[in-house]
Amino acid sequence: MTHGEVRLVEVAEESWPLASPFVISRGAKTSAVVVVAYVSDGQHTGRGEAVPYAHYGETISGVIDALRTLAGPIDRSRLPALLPPGAARNAVDCALWDLEAKAAHRRVWQLAGLVEPKPLLTAYTLSLDTPFAMSEMAQKASLHTLIKLKLGGVDDPERMAAVRAARPDARLIVDANEAWSADTLEAYLQAAANARVELIEQPLPAGADDALAKVSRGIPICADESVHTCADLDDLAGRYDAVNVKLDKAGGLTEALALSRKAHALGLKVMIGSMVATSLGVAPALLLAQGADWVDLDGPLLLAKDRTPGLKIEDGHISPPEPELWG
Repeated sequence: MTHGEVRLVEVAEESWPLASPFVISRGAKTSAVVVVAYVSDGQHTGRGEAVPYAHYGETISGVIDALRTLAGPIDRSRLPALLPPGAARNAVDCALWDLEAKAAHRRVWQLAGLVEPKPLLTAYTLSLDTPFAMSEMAQKASLHTLIKLKLGGVDDPERMAAVRAARPDARLIVDANEAWSADTLEAYLQAAANARVELIEQPLPAGADDALAKVSRGIPICADESVHTCADLDDLAGRYDAVNVKLDKAGGLTEALALSRKAHALGLKVMIGSMVATSLGVAPALLLAQGADWVDLDGPLLLAKDRTPGLKIEDGHISPPEPELWG
């Protein structure tokens, strides 16, 4: 390696057990399986973490293979020509930011021209379960004032009502993960209003969400599966009021920053979310989250054990990463 020339030097698959199964409408998982990319300039090494998502056609082996094609020198400006948006580009993009910060002896937020990050309130996610079980989860999460419900279609009105009854003090957001239908949409929106829900994520399947433009609602509807990069934003007009920006969808911090800025410029509200990941995967998203309307970065709280050092999360507030973790 020529001194100063940046190359990918290692790709690793890691599995981090969860404290309890994480269940959404598409299935359950018991561990966070992640891919970590390491880049080096011969003197410093940066790392980035990504979570391949089967719903987007990604696999662990596929992401690792894609990263291993990066045989030559790399930099962030060339990544879009080398890798499509998704987990593989996210891992190496965030690793490059981390490397740049180490080489410059500065923090990523300074290099990116962002405000210094502060601790933020993050949502705490309740896995999909019966209405009674979810109400019990909500009661046990008494330290969390912003709660996110994973929904699944059938019995969702009862789930929202049960959690609201269990936690009349909490702010509630819900994620249907594309599980509602045009036929149930109006009734479920009314149930959400009755439960004082303040945001609904992706109620209808991406590509089959035209009904959102025809229904009146008093609650913002947020695109998740329907938006990955800046190129998707123009198609959301009339259907969505907010977007969920995730590094793994966008392909890293570089594209996610552009997506967040363009969404705000279009008058859309912004949520910053993540897959179920360790603190290394969540850390870059905290820089994005400083100007967000909602923050959903509780992945490390769902793990049986996180990285050391990890992100500090107390009473629902998540603090920016230390340089030893990332950035």
